[in-house]
Amino acid sequence: MSEPQLTDFDVLVNGAGLVGSCCALLLARSGIHVAILDKGPPAEEANLDPIRVSALNHASQNILEHLCVWRDLAWDKSTAFERIEVWDALSHGTISFDAATAGLSHLGHIVANNSLCTALHQALGHCAEAVVRFGEHPVDVESSDSCITVTLAGGEKLRAGLLIGADGAHSKVRQLAGIAHDQSSYNHTAIVATVTPEKPHGACARQRFLPTGPLAFLPLAENQCSIVWSARTTEAERVLSLNDSAFATELAQAFDQRLGKIKAVSERKAFALTRRHVSAYIGERIALIGDAAHTVHPLAGLGANQGLADAAALAEVTNDALSKNRDIGTRSVLRRYERWRRGENALVLQVMDGFHALFGSEDLAISRLRGMGLKLTDQTPVLKNALMQHAIGLAGDIPRLARP
Repeated sequence: MSEPQLTDFDVLVNGAGLVGSCCALLLARSGIHVAILDKGPPAEEANLDPIRVSALNHASQNILEHLCVWRDLAWDKSTAFERIEVWDALSHGTISFDAATAGLSHLGHIVANNSLCTALHQALGHCAEAVVRFGEHPVDVESSDSCITVTLAGGEKLRAGLLIGADGAHSKVRQLAGIAHDQSSYNHTAIVATVTPEKPHGACARQRFLPTGPLAFLPLAENQCSIVWSARTTEAERVLSLNDSAFATELAQAFDQRLGKIKAVSERKAFALTRRHVSAYIGERIALIGDAAHTVHPLAGLGANQGLADAAALAEVTNDALSKNRDIGTRSVLRRYERWRRGENALVLQVMDGFHALFGSEDLAISRLRGMGLKLTDQTPVLKNALMQHAIGLAGDIPRLARP
């Protein structure tokens, strides 16, 4: 029996979702020969869930504009939001952010995940340095001083200088690399759906903190809203068991009737929420990005933005190394990426853990304190502006391509 064919690339990316496709395209547009593997079919054939959306900040928009895919999104299902309103159900605390006061046209965009995946895959298909292979996944890896060899399920072997794991929370690359991760349940389940409220949303993203968890209404085109209702798992199961009419009534009440009655509700999906963070972002000629490295509670909508920043940071590190004729897969090169993104993501995880604990408490004294904190922050321009700069992705050590 002959040996399996061995194909060489500069970089292999496992996972053709938002983060993996973005990273692959950033590298390929720089002249790096990239192969993208994904065990599923292409986005246009996969019938991806149309109700899954991401709240993309300015940094993510800048990255996607650099790749020239921003203009190709299906804007009939996506929209910009110009205002954010947050309030607490157990106190009088409230805070709001307005784009106009910061001299901005918008604070971010709510983008359909399937639209973004399709645009990225189309761009990869037109990129000479990129090869996309759907229906393929690794089953083994072997690293050496000069390369990493990846064995696919069908027996074929691919060789590259670097393997990037962008394959989600249950990453196969992370498993093959033997990289450990901390994992803990938030004991919350997120319910997502598309709804049509009675009142106009006014291009405002809204979130109410309930005793059982946060409820967000994210504005879409045609006055629809994408909802993310995070609740204790037992409560989420009860809500999911309601028929559409009862669900719509309870949803409107939970949202304090802020947008009136709910006139229509799509199919509902539910996802258990888990906190994860890897012990190391890199292995032997391996780097992890996005959900393969970290997952966080969606209460601030930062997950996709963290992943896209990972992709841009790793592409920047890789390109800088190549410009100096350095081996991109060496630990000394990859350590720069790890130091950069591990600290940034750890801070986000800690802050979100704090918010989750603070707003999840029904203690009367804590409720009063957080209400006072929201009001004080809302009335302190310097602090409020600093929070907004972080929320829109323009604060901290951000990659070059994410900058204005």
